[in-house]
Order: sequence, then C-alpha cells, then structure tokens
Amino acid sequence: MTYVVTDACIQCKFTDCVEVCPVDCFYEGENTLVIAPDECIDCGVCEPECPADAIIPDTESAAEKWIAFNGKYAALWPVIIEKKEPLENADDFVGVEGKLEKYFSEAPAE
Repeated sequence: MTYVVTDACIQCKFTDCVEVCPVDCFYEGENTLVIAPDECIDCGVCEPECPADAIIPDTESAAEKWIAFNGKYAALWPVIIEKKEPLENADDFVGVEGKLEKYFSEAPAE
C-alpha cells in the first residue's frame, strides 16, 4: 500500500507533508509534489498534514490514476526533504477543480 498526491496539490505545493515524512519519498515539481509509490512505507503521517487534502491512500477508488502519475514524476523530479513556503496565492487554489488540465507543469522544481 502507498499514499499518493492528487491534483489538489497543483498550484498550492504546501510542504507540511514533507516535513513529517520519515522516508523522504516526496519529489518536487515546479508547481506540485508527488510521492514515490515504491518508497512510501504507508505510515500515513503525511495525509492529515496536507492543507489542500491532496494526499490519499491507494485504497481509494481514484488512486489508481494517481499511482501511475506519482510514479512517473517521482522518477523525473528531485527529492524534497525540507519544508518550504507554499506557492504564491496557494490558498486561492485550494479546492479548485480541474487543476491537472489547467495548471500542471511537468517541469521539475528549480
């Protein structure tokens, strides 16, 4: 089992989850985070820390799509191990629908 990040993180990129992760399995894109599914130990400590409710367990029905998404970008982006400031206007994007199609960037964090 694993946890995954959904499109609710896009344009927010809160990193409260990164700060509590005991295995450093978060990877950082330009405007979102992902979890490496093969590195996650299923402890679940990240899920309640996310202000955007963007982290779900792989047991949820929507998770299959996000497992592949997270795995793909975790292999391409750099690991993030420390909390950072969220993106500018992050609070304005919490709860916005359709962020994957409208805002997602494949670019890694700089």
